[in-house]
Amino acid sequence: MNTATPTWTTLVDAADLAATLGQAGTRVLDARATASTAVRVMDARFALTDPQSGAQAYAQGHIPGALHADLNRDLADVGKTGQGRHPLPDSDTFAATLGRWGIAPDTQVVVYDAADGSMAAARLWWLLRLIGHARVAVLDGGVAAWQAAGLALTTDQPVVEPLPPYPGRFDRARIATVDEVAARLKHAPGWLLDARAGERFRGDVEPLDPVAGHVPGAVNRPFALNVADGRLRPAPDLRAALQPLIGTHAPEQVVLMCGSGVTACHLLLAMEVAGLHGAKVYADSWSGWVSDPTRPVATG
Repeated sequence: MNTATPTWTTLVDAADLAATLGQAGTRVLDARATASTAVRVMDARFALTDPQSGAQAYAQGHIPGALHADLNRDLADVGKTGQGRHPLPDSDTFAATLGRWGIAPDTQVVVYDAADGSMAAARLWWLLRLIGHARVAVLDGGVAAWQAAGLALTTDQPVVEPLPPYPGRFDRARIATVDEVAARLKHAPGWLLDARAGERFRGDVEPLDPVAGHVPGAVNRPFALNVADGRLRPAPDLRAALQPLIGTHAPEQVVLMCGSGVTACHLLLAMEVAGLHGAKVYADSWSGWVSDPTRPVATG
């Protein structure tokens, strides 16, 4: 077996992760491990309807060596206003968080969620890419796939030696601003994809935000359509579904959004797996858009 630290950048299978963790042995868990040999596993389970449930699930059992990342505390700055329900953390704050987790530029990071990477796992994957970290992947199928493969969970809390803050800053060019979205409202459809469920996009229901509907001209692509049996669909299937939605727009011209900039990251992951590289995420998303009542809203 190749003993080099792997380089995974989109998805990793449970069996491959288990083999690497076993191969790495105590290097994964030992606080004295150097970053050049580390595989850092992150548990990002979270539920919007029960924000404490992720930490509780982690305490009840997690992949060996995993640390817990909380969407509200670690992957957002909920104290900011006008930027949606999950505003981005500041670059320096996130860099310090990565150092606290023992993540350096040559650390292979694997992030997992309850299943299919649909929530904060993809968000953490995107934030790491934004700050310049290449070696980060989502566990395909999440902790459910790990258990389905007969692999055990643990309640042991790993001890990690903190590192200095991560040496990077967010690439703001990969984040779509509200001004950019507003300036493109009359562009041909396909440049803006909304990852929310169809009933929320249409405005039939809105359980989380004060206004129902969508940004005029947006095209709906519910993130759940990118998943089958808890795993991301194969790359050819994703490309066949996503390419017609963006039409003649180059992938790097496409902006992705959702309710608060979380499941949009799952749609970005699907596009990257499909070979449609370079889309931006509108981090404020719908909850940020409707924070200003003068912005237009479409329904239906």
